[in-house]
Amino acid sequence: MAVRQVNEKDWTKDGRKWIYEVRYKDNFGGTKYKGSKKFHTKKEAQKAEREFLNSLDVSVVVNDMTFKELCDKHFEYKRYEEPVKDTTLRNYIKRRQHLEMFDNIKLKDLNIEHFKEWKRKINESDMETTTKNDLYKYLKSILHYGSKWYNYNFTDLYNKMSNFNNPNEMPKEMEFWTKEEFDKFIAVETDLRFKAAYEALYYCGLRSGELRGLTWYDLDLDNKELSVNKNVTVNLDGKKFAVTTPKTKSSYRTIPMPDILVNDLIKLKEMQDNYYGFNNNWFVFGAYEPLGKSVLRDRKNKNCKLAGVKEIRIHDFRHSCASLLINNGANVTMVANYLGHAKIDETLNTYSHMFKGKLDDIVGMINRLNNM
Repeated sequence: MAVRQVNEKDWTKDGRKWIYEVRYKDNFGGTKYKGSKKFHTKKEAQKAEREFLNSLDVSVVVNDMTFKELCDKHFEYKRYEEPVKDTTLRNYIKRRQHLEMFDNIKLKDLNIEHFKEWKRKINESDMETTTKNDLYKYLKSILHYGSKWYNYNFTDLYNKMSNFNNPNEMPKEMEFWTKEEFDKFIAVETDLRFKAAYEALYYCGLRSGELRGLTWYDLDLDNKELSVNKNVTVNLDGKKFAVTTPKTKSSYRTIPMPDILVNDLIKLKEMQDNYYGFNNNWFVFGAYEPLGKSVLRDRKNKNCKLAGVKEIRIHDFRHSCASLLINNGANVTMVANYLGHAKIDETLNTYSHMFKGKLDDIVGMINRLNNM
């Protein structure tokens, strides 16, 4: 089974040069061969190959496809046929290196012993359990793709596979700033653009890509609201940036802004109004291009040293916002909506330790009622 480019002399006049070839067994055990017509692109040939294989009423596809070949096909499928975000594709690339020990195994020979050996190797690493299980999910998604499009039967393997579990692993400490720490940090910032950016991260709980994707059209300064409707990421094809949809459907949200942020944004808008070519399509924290992620990070690190506060990640501003809301009486539903979480469970799982103090408040209230 293969998709390949034919010799140049065999190209059609209109440039068709890609074919697929498949050998398979019919239900009587006979070996069959299918050679396709020519296609303009590799993508078209791969799609036709999948459709042909999916239409076969056979139990076994005869081929020597390796796990590496299936990985490559899965990546191309997720990039073009059932497209996922560039951030997801980049995660595939990062995770791919941890599956390389499967590469030369033929799919028809893949078994639970291969999986056990891989799992032992991954367990020897110092990766967190959540990271290990992300690799496990990626492996399963590749195998599922092989079952759906190339008729492989991995049922026996699926039934014996299991995810990673480490009951002795200590939960990772979540970093965040108190209001006092943030006040020290922001006090040393002298550039209005960065001041407003860090205020938006801290008070609005924005993700880095959401912040960098904000344009002036997304701000309603009169009503003191901002709308999250896009995300800026590094482009997979090497371009400076790409504007995509937000992380999830629930990430689309319109939230109120505090006065301190609104006042700084009004001043920033007045400054940018004087720039040549300015219009409301400009990025709030940039210009016709968004503020660079590394620029935001490096400036933050410099300010941390100047202010004498602990260094946290840009994403930890979001955790700091959650802490600020929870410690000032916000309930879990409001926090979930404000941060754009898909489910309240996500908020509780992430910030459950922050809500423990609120449980103590409830018990204190009950005690006071009983003592009246």
